[in-house]
Amino acid sequence: MTPGKESGADGLEALRDELDRIDQRLLGTIRERLDCCVRIAEYKREHDVPMMQPHRIGVVQARAAEFADQQGIDPAFLRNLYEIIIAETCRVETLVIDAPAAG
Repeated sequence: MTPGKESGADGLEALRDELDRIDQRLLGTIRERLDCCVRIAEYKREHDVPMMQPHRIGVVQARAAEFADQQGIDPAFLRNLYEIIIAETCRVETLVIDAPAAG
């Protein structure tokens, strides 16, 4: 057996533990992204900036497509993933922008 390599069920469990740690980081990153979007929505509300910024969505989607190309990831997968992320971002921003002003 190669040093550092597990065999059988122990090896699979170690890989699953690694995947769980990666998932935790991914979920934390999604939370951070949504928190940032809330701050962006607050800025938009305070400065009368429209919620929808189609050019910005295009920039984000283009960056994801470039990343997919560079990393050998299916571009359709990242496009679909970002459509979901952007839809949730728009939903959250709308809630924040439409919320009654504090005070």
